[in-house]
Amino acid sequence: MKTADRRSPSPLPFPQLETDRLLLRELRLTDAPTVQRLAGDERIARTTFVPHPYEDGLAEEWIRSQARDYRDGKLVNFGVVHLGEGGLIGSIGLVLQPRHRRAELGYWIGVPYWGRGYCTEAARAVVRWGFRELDLHRVTAPHFGSNPASGRVLEKIGMRKEGRLREHYLRDGRFEDSVVWGILRSDPEAGEGTGRA
Repeated sequence: MKTADRRSPSPLPFPQLETDRLLLRELRLTDAPTVQRLAGDERIARTTFVPHPYEDGLAEEWIRSQARDYRDGKLVNFGVVHLGEGGLIGSIGLVLQPRHRRAELGYWIGVPYWGRGYCTEAARAVVRWGFRELDLHRVTAPHFGSNPASGRVLEKIGMRKEGRLREHYLRDGRFEDSVVWGILRSDPEAGEGTGRA
C-alpha cells in the first residue's frame, strides 16, 4: 500500500500484517467486548489516555472512530491478535502526518499479555511497514515518564530517546513527563525485524 503521492490510504483495503506470533488486522465491532475488558483495566489507563472506568458503548464508539479515521487518511490502527490463541490482545497503530512523511506510534497490550514481547514484536512490524508501504521518513513515539516499560519496547525496536518534556501531560489531576523517541527510515535499525505484510 504505497502512499508516495501522499494521498489518503483509504481507497485501498485495510492492510494486514503477520509476525511470528501475531496477526495485525482491522479492528471489528465483534472485538468490542474484548477491548472493553482489556483496555478497561486500570493499569492500562494509568499508562495511556484510555478512559477508566471503560463504560459500556465506548469500545464500539472507539472502533467505529478508528475505521472513520482510516478512511480519512488520519491513522492506521491495528487490532493485535495472538495467532496461537486466536484472540485480540491489544491495539497498535500510526497517527499519520503525510505532509511531513511522519507518523506517531501508539499502542496498548492487555495486562495478561505483558512481559512476553508481543508489544515489541507488533511495534517492530508496524514501524517497518510504515517505512516500506507508507513511504514514511520518520516515526516517533511518546510515553509517560512513569512508564519506563514502554521506553524499553521502543529501544528494542531501534528507536532513540530524543528528549523529555517535563510535566507535559495532565492525567487524572497529575502532571506527567512525556519521553519522546524517534526513528528515521535511514537509521540502520529501521530495517530490522520479522514483520511480513
